[in-house]
Amino acid sequence: MEGHWSLILNAAVCLISVLLLAFCVPLLRARLGEERFAALQERIAVAVRAAEQLFGSGEGQKKKDFVLSTLLESGLVKQVDEVTALLESEVYQMKHE
Repeated sequence: MEGHWSLILNAAVCLISVLLLAFCVPLLRARLGEERFAALQERIAVAVRAAEQLFGSGEGQKKKDFVLSTLLESGLVKQVDEVTALLESEVYQMKHE
C-alpha cells in the first residue's frame, strides 16, 4: 500500500512542477528578457550540479538552500519564488540524464 502512495505523491509533484513551469517560466522570461533569462538558466544549472557534488545524495533541503542562496547572491533574482520552478526543472533534468 505504501508503494501506491509513493507513486501518487511522485505523480502529484511532477504535475505541480509542470504546471509551475507552464505558467511561471513565460512570465519570468518576459520580465527578464532573453539574455538575462539564459544567464539565469545557466547559473541554475551550475548551482544545482555544484550542490549535488558538495552534498551528495540525499540532503535535498541543504542542496536547495545552497542553490537559492547562490542565486540570490548573484543578483539575477530578487525573490526565491521567482526561480523555484526553474530550479525544480533543472533537478528533474539532471536526474534523468
